[in-house]
Amino acid sequence: MRGTETEWRGLEYGDVVRGVVTHVAPFGVFVELPGALQGFAAVPELDWERFDAVEEVVRVGQEVTAEVLAFDVEREQVRLSLKALEPDPWLAFARESLGRTVRGRVTKVAPIGVFVQVADGVEGLVPEELLDRACAVGDELTVDVTGINLRRRRIALAVG
Repeated sequence: MRGTETEWRGLEYGDVVRGVVTHVAPFGVFVELPGALQGFAAVPELDWERFDAVEEVVRVGQEVTAEVLAFDVEREQVRLSLKALEPDPWLAFARESLGRTVRGRVTKVAPIGVFVQVADGVEGLVPEELLDRACAVGDELTVDVTGINLRRRRIALAVG
């Protein structure tokens, strides 16, 4: 009965808990919680910003605060989110930036175009057909924000 309980061992969904990171793995972190409970936060629940290695966000021995997302009763584990307690940078960007011209840094070059970091924790795509020159990671670009889809976490950009 994984993730179907709404309360377990004195905790319920939405509770905020504090614990200590005991193990860091490429897929997430394990957290020791009060009452000898084990917590786990998967990589997508660690931070709003993109990172290359989990150790860039947390380290063993670090105290963390997280929101309870679910319970895995079979594994006796509490599923956690560290990023849930931080403001979503996409919301602020969406409120302020649609239709505007912004500066950003190229973070990835792909066959479909280039990804540009337009704010902390926010990246968008300039499609290949809209690029007016070759770009490399680290290049600064001025781009127009032509579309934002919060549900799909996608931002459409055009070279400004």
